[in-house]
Amino acid sequence: MKVTAIVPSYKPDEKLAGVLRDLAAAGFERIIVVDDGSGPDYEAYFRQAEGYPQCVLLRHEVNRGKGGALKTAFAWFLEHTGEDLGVVTVDGDGQHTAADALRCARELEAHPDSLVLGVRQFDGADVPLRSRIGNQATIWCFRVLCGVRVSDTQTGLRAIGTDFLRALCTVPGDRYEFETNMLLATSRLGIPIREVPIRTVYLEQNATSHFNPFRDSLAIYRQIFRFLSVSLGSTVLDVALFALMDWLLRGFSAELRLLGATVIARACSSLCNFAANRTLVFENREHPGPAMLRYYLLCIVQTAASYGGVYLLSAVLGLPSVAAKVITDTLLFFASFQIQRRWVFAVKPRKQEETVHV
Repeated sequence: MKVTAIVPSYKPDEKLAGVLRDLAAAGFERIIVVDDGSGPDYEAYFRQAEGYPQCVLLRHEVNRGKGGALKTAFAWFLEHTGEDLGVVTVDGDGQHTAADALRCARELEAHPDSLVLGVRQFDGADVPLRSRIGNQATIWCFRVLCGVRVSDTQTGLRAIGTDFLRALCTVPGDRYEFETNMLLATSRLGIPIREVPIRTVYLEQNATSHFNPFRDSLAIYRQIFRFLSVSLGSTVLDVALFALMDWLLRGFSAELRLLGATVIARACSSLCNFAANRTLVFENREHPGPAMLRYYLLCIVQTAASYGGVYLLSAVLGLPSVAAKVITDTLLFFASFQIQRRWVFAVKPRKQEETVHV
């Protein structure tokens, strides 16, 4: 088996031993268990885990969240293994079967450049309401806002190749939002997603899960809304500058006034938008030159489209110029969102494939 199993664990119960036993029996030769600051009351469960020769136990002194636990395991894996193809992450509460983990690992062996998701069915009567609603909401959000099509955004059963692991170590988020940011990273880096159907297991209505649907939903959507907030903020700045310049240039002809106001407003707002997206949203640490070139090529096209739309709506159809600006740039906003995500801030030119259902 060229894939290592990773089991993050926080305040486990007796089900952790069963998970490790089944993974070992399934053929996983290395199992990394992360004690995410569970405390002395749970020491017996981790001592039991150390009894398995396949297990490597890593510890956090304080709770750092599931994302922090996964990153610790990823870093250990990258430092101490050489020939393994990647890892498969498995929850320690018994929701994932060893057979399904093995199927995801085999799929990764066949497609090492992909992210393999073990996806559940959410139409069963035993599925908790918070899981059904939370997953459907994030599916919609990813599909509409990010163009990422997945069937199960909250699954913890994921097989990840070594190359993608290196990138994930720098992806922001230490709690449940990290798994959402991982999906966003697949789109930005062009990592194909493959889906493997798995059993849907909820024990005691998911009572042992530490996922809080209210607290962690806000964290999950934070990066998505950060992008939208930056874009909307830049749009507001653009409209405000346009209105100011439209007033200052009122002595010129309609064509020159609209052109000057559009260009000046777009130049200022686009620079702010580029800097905020690069540093706050995508946390792109590469040299800004190539991304800036792509960004301003997009801005040239957007400026021309903005001017053409505003001129059409105001000079031809008779709408007030500011109202015409708002309508035009609202439409351009959605187009710009997708282009920036797929092209401007894409780190690697690897082709993004459609999600494959196995």
